[in-house]
Amino acid sequence: MLVKNFIIGFLLCLISGLSWGQGAASKDKDIEVAVGIDEIQKIDFDYSPKVLIGNEGLLKLTLIPQKKEIIFKGIKPGRTNVTIRDNVGDVRLIYNVIVTASGKSNIVSELRELIGDVEGLQITIKGGKVLVSGEIVVPDDIGRVSKVLANYQNDVLTLIELSPQTQRVIARKMADELARNNLKDVTVRIVNKAYWLEGVVSSKSKKDLAEEIANSYLPPKISSLSSQDNRFQTVKDKPDIYNFIAINEKKESQPPPKMVKVTAQFVELSKGYNKVFGFKWAPLMGDDASSISVGPGSGGNLTTSASNTLSATITSLFPKLLAAKGANYARVIQSGMIITRDQQAGTITKETTIPFAIGSGDFTKATEAKIQFSLNVTPKLLEQEQMEMAININISTSSGSSNGNPLVTSNTVATNVILKSKESSAIGGIVQNSSSTKYDGDPFPAAAQTASGQPAQPLFRLLRSKDYQTSKNQYVIFVTPEIIESAATGTEEIKKKFRRRAD
Repeated sequence: MLVKNFIIGFLLCLISGLSWGQGAASKDKDIEVAVGIDEIQKIDFDYSPKVLIGNEGLLKLTLIPQKKEIIFKGIKPGRTNVTIRDNVGDVRLIYNVIVTASGKSNIVSELRELIGDVEGLQITIKGGKVLVSGEIVVPDDIGRVSKVLANYQNDVLTLIELSPQTQRVIARKMADELARNNLKDVTVRIVNKAYWLEGVVSSKSKKDLAEEIANSYLPPKISSLSSQDNRFQTVKDKPDIYNFIAINEKKESQPPPKMVKVTAQFVELSKGYNKVFGFKWAPLMGDDASSISVGPGSGGNLTTSASNTLSATITSLFPKLLAAKGANYARVIQSGMIITRDQQAGTITKETTIPFAIGSGDFTKATEAKIQFSLNVTPKLLEQEQMEMAININISTSSGSSNGNPLVTSNTVATNVILKSKESSAIGGIVQNSSSTKYDGDPFPAAAQTASGQPAQPLFRLLRSKDYQTSKNQYVIFVTPEIIESAATGTEEIKKKFRRRAD
């Protein structure tokens, strides 16, 4: 029994010793450091700051325990080693360092200055060769890196690939753009560093469109290292995009045509001004009965008389003055609105009839004048919510009367314009200005008569007058188109105008 316990204890001690030996076992690592170029090494354990350098004249170290990093700086060419211990004091890592001072260190310095800030790349010296390796994160950096490395083809070994995370971002952008182009059933996924297009479309043209959209998002291509080495058999011209989209040629239901609301407004403005000044003095001699009267009862006339002698009456003895001003202003607004489909003509007309008679007696004839608003438009939708419109507008308005007969003014515009939805434009207008001045016209045209009904002759005549008249007429027609989804859209404002409150 004693022997058995001794054997068990010996085995336990042996196993414990082996376990302790494995935990404290050290490993060697070969690295190459160029003079003047820092080499950063990451440590996977908490190391002691008491690091031993075999030949401190060849190498200098910078310790960063918080990040578990050590920076190696070469001083002059040679070979040495660096011993790293853990916090317990056990040797965990031994670096066999080769410090070189060849021209490759200058190449590394140049490359780090030119492309050292590209995310994901590392520039080092391995096995006596300059190595540029890593994964490019930003696709736009590919062109810059390839341009720089083209000048170092024989001196630099390139091991660069596109980051898988970047490929996933590109694939997501492809899918978003496909959805914006009504290809929502097409998906994009990455298989063996290539983009696979999968899904179902209704025509071959849409399948080709999906591939064109995906190609537009491809970054510059990075060839793999194996494709540059003749010792490996690779697939030549391997595509970056595989189009596995299936075509289901069922007839798609066409969306309903869009509607267009066209509003036309007619604005007419007229202004007038009249100024009259007149002076007239023309006393008349008449053969009325002999009398004399002065004062308000004489009607402004001075008369004298004598029995059985020549008698006469002087009228309009005092001068007459006339001064007057007059102005007028009028504005007429008419508006029409019509809703029609794309490339379909629409017409709306409002008409008022005014009856009147011309002639007199047996020659009297009944007739009528028409006041109307007529809008005819044919819209055609273009890109970016623009539309081409063939417009014909006819507007008749009342402009007063002459001898009891109504006067009608007609305005017509026929044109073809291009407008953007919800934008207004003046498509036509006329401005008319007129002015006139009359001098020394009789401001009192009524002729004086004697008692016998004969025209009276003035003793003398003084007349001065000025009649100034000016007028301005203008009209403008505005048109506003608007693209709507249905005829019920955009009519809320019209409904409010006709809405009545309940009693």
